[in-house]
Amino acid sequence: MEPLAPQEARVLGSLVEKAFTTPEAYPLTTKALVAACNQRSNREPVVDYDEETVEQALRSLDDRGLARLTRASGGRTIRYVHRAQSALEIDDEQTALVAVLLLRGPQTPGELRARTDRYVQFRDTSAVEERLIDLMHRTRPLVERLERMPGQKEHRYRCLLLDSDTAPAAAAPVDTDRLDDLERRLARIEQALGLD
Repeated sequence: MEPLAPQEARVLGSLVEKAFTTPEAYPLTTKALVAACNQRSNREPVVDYDEETVEQALRSLDDRGLARLTRASGGRTIRYVHRAQSALEIDDEQTALVAVLLLRGPQTPGELRARTDRYVQFRDTSAVEERLIDLMHRTRPLVERLERMPGQKEHRYRCLLLDSDTAPAAAAPVDTDRLDDLERRLARIEQALGLD
């Protein structure tokens, strides 16, 4: 399967998230899906998609077997559901991890445990790591472990469904020389003001 475009990843991640967190409102209408994609929280980067962008992404996801349209019984409104679990052959825990990685980009197991808490309950961070390893060691891996960033104790993981060239950017490493310089300047100012 070719990597997902950023808007496809956002739409798929949003469909999965809402299936877990607001099952009473799921499947989603196009309007509800636009709102879900454009949420200001739990998304990185924040986007401002219109209906046409979301509908285009939905068509592409449908072609790949990752989403489909449906109608509620007796309803006239078209709604959309994800098919990530069956298309990717993953369980609830793995689906939650993939969705959060699609919505927020590379993360540590600790971050993933906290951010999937509304979806599923992991007993601890090692349980998250076990599920990530399962996703890494498939015939077609869905995640990969990244090198540790300076100052981080944990490795981060990224979803391979999203092309690395279009994945949300990771936080820039801290310029320690500049930080040291700022701390020295602040100490001199505090000393001059008698605050030390």
